[in-house]
Amino acid sequence: IFSRFCGLASGVSYFLGFATPPFLRRAWQEPELRAFLGQAATLPRLPTTTAIIQALQHGVAASVGAPRAAIGIWHEDTNSLSFDLNGEVLDVPVRDDEPVGRSLLSQQPFFVPNLRWDMPAYSHLSRADRSTAILAAPITAGQKRLGVLAVYADRTPIFARDDLALVQLLADQAAVILESRALIDEAARVQAREEATRLKDDFLSAAAHDLKTPLTTLVGRTQLLERRALRAPDAPADLASIRAVLAEAQRLKTFVLELLDATRAERGQLVGRREEVDLRTLIEETVRRRDGGSHTIVVDTNGPVVGAYDPNRICQLLENLLENAMKYSPEHEIIEIKLARENHSANISVTDHGIGIPAADLTSIFDRFYRGTNVDDRRFAGLGLGLYICRGIVEQHGGKIWATSRPGEGTTIHITLPTSLNGDHDA
Repeated sequence: IFSRFCGLASGVSYFLGFATPPFLRRAWQEPELRAFLGQAATLPRLPTTTAIIQALQHGVAASVGAPRAAIGIWHEDTNSLSFDLNGEVLDVPVRDDEPVGRSLLSQQPFFVPNLRWDMPAYSHLSRADRSTAILAAPITAGQKRLGVLAVYADRTPIFARDDLALVQLLADQAAVILESRALIDEAARVQAREEATRLKDDFLSAAAHDLKTPLTTLVGRTQLLERRALRAPDAPADLASIRAVLAEAQRLKTFVLELLDATRAERGQLVGRREEVDLRTLIEETVRRRDGGSHTIVVDTNGPVVGAYDPNRICQLLENLLENAMKYSPEHEIIEIKLARENHSANISVTDHGIGIPAADLTSIFDRFYRGTNVDDRRFAGLGLGLYICRGIVEQHGGKIWATSRPGEGTTIHITLPTSLNGDHDA
């Protein structure tokens, strides 16, 4: 009796494992299928298309109860399918004499219960895990062919012909997910193009406005000098007009240099050779060049702060910050520069008591071509590049820059810079 019982149990086990009734297989598959369909809506939001395909392959294999599934993306220009096999991308030609290619070309699902290892194409897909059976279904969105879904098994009885309808359903679901991702990517590209167009239009508008003023002055003053020279060649030089022309020419030069520096900042090429310098000395030299202006600049340092920096760019950084502080604060106001050393960092702050920056603008003022929403372009000329260049100088030195402000009360620009090339020891 015991031997008969063991034989019966063995037969039932074989029957369930190798020739499972469809109703029982469906009961096993249903939880996995529900789980896969439940997360399908979130798949288009995965970081990359590769991640989406890997998640689809895993979900399809689990839903069908197969060891492995593979999605081949069709490339019309080369008439080939690209498979991602454990991180290795394999491109294979589409052929009509094997099931995957035939499914794509005919747009019909196929079940092949006895997959030959000597097939001229795609045999590598079965050899990887000694698969002997395959279900293949086209992935199509409307009239657009996207690829093929192939599900492999290591023995024929694991599949039944009614599994073909399930695989086609999963292939249709994959088409919806891949098309959704394509629409998301296209929307992102459109948004990026619109943003680039907006930035370009803003730049052209700002550049035209800011270049127009000095150019108008240059042309007007030059024409005046020309008329005076024609009327009285021996008359003394008009120094006032010459100085005005020189000042406007300098403004134009500054605009052009800002544009060039913005390009270098975008490429990460602002900072040149570094050398050991004292930041206190650079600050004092920069302030000395500003002496005699309409603002009082107060420097607060507690001693030398030596580090490895590009001295020309650090001076440019300080010049830009002082220029902004003076531009946006009333005449005769005090501008404060503080320098302090903390561990292996140098902390610099530049404070003015001007118009301030709205809270909503604080995260954007270091962006290229961005100007505060409270800035009147008729009063304050500029391309919106000064703080963008400052950020490039600071970050390419390995530091950080940020702003704090209260509208109507003033702004403080904060900077931290490492005091050495590696940030571990003094230069």
